[in-house]
Amino acid sequence: MDMQTIKTPLVRFPQFKDDWENKPLNKLLSVSKTKNKDLKYGKEEVLSVSGELGIVNQIEHLGRSYAGVSVHNYGVVELNQIVYTKSPLKVNPYGIIKLNKSKAGIVSTLYAVYTVNEKTDGQFIEYYFSLDANLNRYLRPLVKKGAKNDMKISDEYVLNDPVFAPKLQEQQKIASFLSKVDEKLQQLTKKKDLLEEYKKGVMQQIFSQELRFKDDNGNNYSDWEEKKLGEVLDYEQPTKYIVKSTEYDNSFKTPVLTAGKTFVLGYTNEIDNVYLKTPVIIFDDFTMANKFVDFPFKVKSSAMKILKPINENVNMVFVYNIMQTINYPKGDEHKRFWISEYSKIKIGYPSFEEQKKIANFLSSIDKKIELVSTQIENTKAFKKGLLQQMFV
Repeated sequence: MDMQTIKTPLVRFPQFKDDWENKPLNKLLSVSKTKNKDLKYGKEEVLSVSGELGIVNQIEHLGRSYAGVSVHNYGVVELNQIVYTKSPLKVNPYGIIKLNKSKAGIVSTLYAVYTVNEKTDGQFIEYYFSLDANLNRYLRPLVKKGAKNDMKISDEYVLNDPVFAPKLQEQQKIASFLSKVDEKLQQLTKKKDLLEEYKKGVMQQIFSQELRFKDDNGNNYSDWEEKKLGEVLDYEQPTKYIVKSTEYDNSFKTPVLTAGKTFVLGYTNEIDNVYLKTPVIIFDDFTMANKFVDFPFKVKSSAMKILKPINENVNMVFVYNIMQTINYPKGDEHKRFWISEYSKIKIGYPSFEEQKKIANFLSSIDKKIELVSTQIENTKAFKKGLLQQMFV
C-alpha cells in the first residue's frame, strides 16, 4: 500500500485525532535569499552538510575550508533554518535536507536555504527527510541531473511537491520524542568513545610497562624480554583462496576474510579450507591491517598471511593487542613492508602467565565496548522503525 494515500501514521500519540494534511512544502518552508554581502561571516564559518552529522562547521568536519576566493555571495544560514544540498551522495542521489541546530554560518551556492514558517517545526521536517526512502521519493520527480551529474533545480522548485504533515503541536511532540532517542544515541556514542580512549590509555601504560600485573599470590612477574615478532609468530601462505563468494549472504556459516576491508564481511558455504587449529591473526601485506580471529574462516586474497603462535606459550590476544601499538609505515611505503621486515619488529614480551592476565583484562574492556556498540546499533534500528511508522 502506498503510504502517501494514508492520512494518519501507523504509530501516533493518542491525544491527536485529526488527519494529517497533504500540502506543498512551500506552505511549510520559504526560500531564504539572505546573502553574506556584508561579509559578516568569514571562511572559517563556512558550513558543510553531512548525511550522518547534519550541518557542521566545514573546517571542524573536513579539516580545512574549501571556500572560494570570496564568500560574499554565500547564503547565510541562521539557527533553525533548513538547508538542501544540490549535490549527490551514494544513498541520496538527489541531495539531502538538514536543519541547522548548531550555529549560524554560510554555505556555498550549491546549497539552498529555507526558513521554517510559524506553523512548522523544523526538527519535524528534518526527521521526515532523515529517512532515505522519504527523501529520495520526494526529490526524485523534481530533480533533473545534468551531464556532469549536477542538480538542475531552482531553490523554489524544491518546495513544489506535497508532503503529509500534522498540526504544529503534533509536529513538536514527534520531534521532541525523536530528539530524546537521539540524545540516547549521543550518550551511548560518547560512552563508547570514552571506553576506547580508556583502553588506548591503559594499553600505553601496559606495553610501556608503566602498569604491571601481579600473580595470584600478589607477587611480581618476571621482567619482560625483548623479542622480534618473528620469534613469537610463525606464518603460512593460504593454499586456497576464494575468488567469488556469497560474502554478503548471512545464511552461510563460514566467515570470508577480504584484504583491505573489515575482514569479516560475510559468509560462504564453502567449508573445505577451514583453519581452526588455534587462534590466529590475519595479516594483510598491502594495508598493514590485522585482525584477531578464533573461529573457522576462509581468506579471499593472496596478500594475506596467516600468523600463528610459534609455540603454546604465546597468547594471541596479547599479541594482537600489542600489534595495535606498532607504528606501521604509511602511504606508499607500506606496500614495500613485507612479512620479512614485519618479523623484525621488536616488542616487549612478558611471561605467558602475565600475557594471559593482560589479555583477559583488555578483553574485558573489549566486551564492554562491544556491548555499547550493540546498544548503539539497536537504538539506531529502533529509531529507524519509529521514523518509518510515525510519518505518513
